[in-house]
Amino acid sequence: MPRTLKILILEDNQADAELVARELSRAGFQFELRRAANQSEYLAHLEQPPDLILADYTLPSFNALQALKALQQRELDLPLIVITGSVSEEAAVECMRLGAADYLLKDRLTRLGGSVRQALEKKQLREDQRRDRAALLQSIDRLSTLRAIDMIITASLDPRVTFEVILDRVTFTLGADAAAILPYDRNTRILKHAASRGFHRGDLSHALVPLGEGLAGRVARDRQSVGIVNLAEDANGVQRPELEAEGFVSYFAAPLLARGTVNGVLEIFHRSQFRPDRDWVEFLEALAAQAAIAIDNATLFEELHRSNLDLIESYDTTLEGWVKALDLRDQETEGHTQRVTQMTVTLARRMGIREIDLEHIRRGALLHDIGKMAISDSVLRKPGPLTEEEWEAMRRHPVYAMEWLAPIAYLRLALEIPYCHHEKWDGTGYPRGLKGEQIPRAARIFAAVDVWDALTSNRPYRPAWPASKAAAYVQEQRGQHFDPEVVDAFLEIRDLWMQAAEPAPTHAGGIQASWGA
Repeated sequence: MPRTLKILILEDNQADAELVARELSRAGFQFELRRAANQSEYLAHLEQPPDLILADYTLPSFNALQALKALQQRELDLPLIVITGSVSEEAAVECMRLGAADYLLKDRLTRLGGSVRQALEKKQLREDQRRDRAALLQSIDRLSTLRAIDMIITASLDPRVTFEVILDRVTFTLGADAAAILPYDRNTRILKHAASRGFHRGDLSHALVPLGEGLAGRVARDRQSVGIVNLAEDANGVQRPELEAEGFVSYFAAPLLARGTVNGVLEIFHRSQFRPDRDWVEFLEALAAQAAIAIDNATLFEELHRSNLDLIESYDTTLEGWVKALDLRDQETEGHTQRVTQMTVTLARRMGIREIDLEHIRRGALLHDIGKMAISDSVLRKPGPLTEEEWEAMRRHPVYAMEWLAPIAYLRLALEIPYCHHEKWDGTGYPRGLKGEQIPRAARIFAAVDVWDALTSNRPYRPAWPASKAAAYVQEQRGQHFDPEVVDAFLEIRDLWMQAAEPAPTHAGGIQASWGA
């Protein structure tokens, strides 16, 4: 059943408002129409934002431009269509510049239905992009958390050091008011307090929970996570004297399981009611698994080392999953990322890059175009040439990559390629116009590989170049686009590249700059 739209019409003429309503009905929309006749009524209606705004250009003491600015000031992403009796071209352009979805003349309302549908579709696309971007950033943040904990586990045989890091990350990443880790003593069959955060009572060192008693004891005994949204409605409750004055409302706990053995319990507390989603619970259990590994670390260091390698592989698999998602979105370059990553690592190794640094180069190559997540589909997937404004938006993607990845410690050393791979040796690149050795070496290596792969791959606007022609172009750009040292190393192993590139017939025409996006 179609959803009923909430539509706000900014119109001081009741007859015109009714005319618009009739046209919406004729176009097949189900809607609830609210009318604002002046500025104060309009601003009041924004307190409960509608799905769509239809605005007359000029009202007494108020106009559509002011209405658009009010949306910007409140950071509301609402489609606004200007409907007016007459409007100058300058006014129409200004409306569109300020974010209007469309503008229509009142004597051409037959366009209204299509305009509304298009505006709502674009709004949904923006919401999808924001949601995807938020999910990506959350995944990166959680990945960084797991990586930070993993590094502590590797560096220290003392699980208490790891506990401190886990609790700091738990309270921040999961938004918990308090958290505690209770290792299990197999000799006494008791959970004993080891570390905590966020409790009003500072010293919990004497807290003891027998196996099977209370919520934490049952979590350890049953080896299953527990979540209580409202402790007041749970007959058993937490049942621990040291927690009575804390005012906790919601409680969650996960067993610390390692090698099939219970090593303790990780507890999460909220002082207001909290309902987690599945991702939150899964991340809690992932953190609990890390705490369990920390306890196990004291006696099983060698086995833990192998587990760490598996964890790092899962991190990189996650990165590759993000890259595949981006490739699917930008079908023009599907498979490009995997190819250039492999070639960049090979060339970097040839140039003497240390093995320990090759991992950062590999991750940087994988993420080189991650900033395109911020580029709208209308630009990224446009079949024809881009306008100058669209090129300007496209050239922002290295900056978006830097802004997203720089705060992530795990990926910070991989940032050189995503941020600098469009810089050129002669200083004519972007985003900063770096020149020569100002450009990080990893980015200089990647730039040659990136262009090579673009040239030897089929694109909608041209067939793939033969490997020999692409190699000649790379040589031609020595000292201009590319670092001469990189070109020399590239040409030394060009037979490898030529074997990797599929042969294709030559074609007439000049070199396009389309691979520079």
